[in-house]
Amino acid sequence: MEPGKASNRAGGKAESQLRKGVLEYCVLALMRDGPRYGVELLRELEESGALATSQGTVYPLLSRLRRDELVVTTWRESTSGPPRRYYELTDAGRAALAEFADIWPGFRNAVDHFLAAPPAPPSSAASPSPSIPHAPGEAP
Repeated sequence: MEPGKASNRAGGKAESQLRKGVLEYCVLALMRDGPRYGVELLRELEESGALATSQGTVYPLLSRLRRDELVVTTWRESTSGPPRRYYELTDAGRAALAEFADIWPGFRNAVDHFLAAPPAPPSSAASPSPSIPHAPGEAP
């Protein structure tokens, strides 16, 4: 799939809602080691499979992250086309990512707990089977 086009995979409402809930923090995590540009972020998200998304989702998210001062942008010349806008974490962006990273394991474990197969119900004392009437002369 080319960057910027959403996947054609079958994904229902649950997958969409999960993606919306974590996409911001995954994008911040992708910038943890240095500045990234939009198509690069889209490509990384696509490679993850479950987080594949479109330009129509990522670029508005990046604009919001910039307005919220979680990222700053710079323009850099490109050897293969027009200048590119690079996004880089601010201290506030690093703090938001660290907070999410601290919360995520407990959240994930709680969800996993509820999704795990329920334990077998405790054995109850064997109760006698209800009596089934038999016709005269039939063995019970």
